[in-house]
Amino acid sequence: MPMRVAIVENTAITHHGQIGVALHEAGARIRQFRPFAGEALPALEDHDALIVFGGEQSARDDAAHPYLPALAQQMRAFSEAGRATLGICLGAQILARGFGAENTLGTNPEFGWCAVAPTPAAAGDPLLGALPAAFPIFQWHSDSFTLPPGATHLARAQGAAQQAFRLGRATWGTQFHFEANRAVVADWTRTFPHLTEAMAPGWLAAHPARAMAEGVEADRIGLQIARAFVGQIVPALTFAR
Repeated sequence: MPMRVAIVENTAITHHGQIGVALHEAGARIRQFRPFAGEALPALEDHDALIVFGGEQSARDDAAHPYLPALAQQMRAFSEAGRATLGICLGAQILARGFGAENTLGTNPEFGWCAVAPTPAAAGDPLLGALPAAFPIFQWHSDSFTLPPGATHLARAQGAAQQAFRLGRATWGTQFHFEANRAVVADWTRTFPHLTEAMAPGWLAAHPARAMAEGVEADRIGLQIARAFVGQIVPALTFAR
């Protein structure tokens, strides 16, 4: 039975990148939700997995985005029901909020391909356990979060200590954008030149060389993580109805 995957997008331009590759390889049925544009959140009973992507807002921007508290609780509901659940960047910050962590705003800016290191606790993790001791991966954020109670801390970086965590059977949050392959980063650079340059002065000139030097390995790592997550999705037939 094909897996049914709900994808929540938090901004108008959302690339699925390496996650989209892995989902299509697996023949997943994907439904996209845009609550920032007034759409409903995905229902637990209709999906086997939930993936929440990033966005420009903070995880506590409830005044401008009143759906955020409900999304945090829905991510927790998917997780506690045993559904594979993934939050990336803002998605990880919302997931952390749903499990009682604190969100820190504007304290940990990172941009570009940055080095991330798995923690010792990641050794047996289904997503990060087979990764090298340090790897380049794309970052674009200013906010961070504390580790949710009961979570396993899976990765750290110089700019932000909380880079990845796991909860329950198959719930992960990653601060880093492992979905962002070189094509995604190139489009972000073309579409948001003023924002990328503000995050990293000189980025527009440095981007092509950085893509060659670090992006190739980051693409490989990102697809490896994406495929590993898809491998944790349990088709609907397994869940009691």
